Amino acid sequence: MSTIDQNLQAVHHSIAAAAAEAGRPAAGVALLAVSKTFGADAVLEAAAAGQRAFGENYLQEGVEKIAAVAAARPELKLEWHFIGPIQSNKTRPIAEHFDWVHTVEREKIAQRLSEQRPAGLAPLNVCLQVNISGEASKSGVAPEQLRALALRVAALPNLRLRGLMAIPEPEEVFARQRAAFARLRLLYEDLRAAGLALDTLSMGMSADLRAAVVEGASIVRVGSAIFGSRNYH
Repeated sequence: MSTIDQNLQAVHHSIAAAAAEAGRPAAGVALLAVSKTFGADAVLEAAAAGQRAFGENYLQEGVEKIAAVAAARPELKLEWHFIGPIQSNKTRPIAEHFDWVHTVEREKIAQRLSEQRPAGLAPLNVCLQVNISGEASKSGVAPEQLRALALRVAALPNLRLRGLMAIPEPEEVFARQRAAFARLRLLYEDLRAAGLALDTLSMGMSADLRAAVVEGASIVRVGSAIFGSRNYH
């Protein structure tokens, strides 16, 4: 058994334990393996262990990796999620190559993704990134502007608004981790009450996975706990 295989099993065990703590089925939490800075070989190793959804932060690297993995194993049906910041002049390759985008925070970006989504592909699944901790340095729509943005994005033809994403300020204390995720969940429930058919809360990473799952995460984004420490180049 490979290290990546063992790590995936450990992460799934952590998810199951947190889900049990919250009285939730573990099957309600999807694992997104964040493969940024790791090569196609690491993705293929994770895929061999059963992982199917992969997250990329850097567009050029992600597009090249998608092509390399497809060339090596054309029969593999993987799901690719873009989870990095989006520049408006870079929306076309995202719309063409990815299945999900977690980091939509402006209507202009959403419009471009919708216009540039190739006709033969299913609608692009999107999450709106919310600046849940109010950090000046963080991306994301302000909570008070979220509903207006969500209603506009939900109306775009080639997108499917699935839910919300956040990267809260790092917290060591479990209760504080939970509090940030609870704020995101309340915003999500507010949008659902407003009639939007949302089903996704993308929240929680290696360090705060338990708190996120307890507060209702449906996708957790885990990198280093699967692939090891980042090899930035």
